[in-house]
Amino acid sequence: KDGAMRIHPVSDPVYAPNSKGGPAADGERYPDDATWHASGDMVRSPYTLRKDDDDFSQANTLINKVMDDAARDRLVNNVSGHLLNGVEEPVLSRAFEYWRNIDQAIGDRIALRVLEERSKRQAQA
Repeated sequence: KDGAMRIHPVSDPVYAPNSKGGPAADGERYPDDATWHASGDMVRSPYTLRKDDDDFSQANTLINKVMDDAARDRLVNNVSGHLLNGVEEPVLSRAFEYWRNIDQAIGDRIALRVLEERSKRQAQA
């Protein structure tokens, strides 16, 4: 639906749930208890996580063991620049939380830069 060659940008999210009041899941059309043919027993149980099964440790390793200081600076500038481009609450707070889950220092730097730049822009207005 989106992409580099898209002529008319799409503004509504196409996923559910979302925080923009966009589409919602259609339980009648796509029921949670849909079944399909399978050989063997189907089990509904949660996956047992290993100690390294999380959403953040690989990104933390990238930031702290692969990137140098200059790359971390570019990451902070890139992420904060995008967050300053119209991202509002409550999504903004969730973005800060997300980055702090990856790395507290990087998350704090991103939040500080966004909040300082917003204050600067408000003072100029």
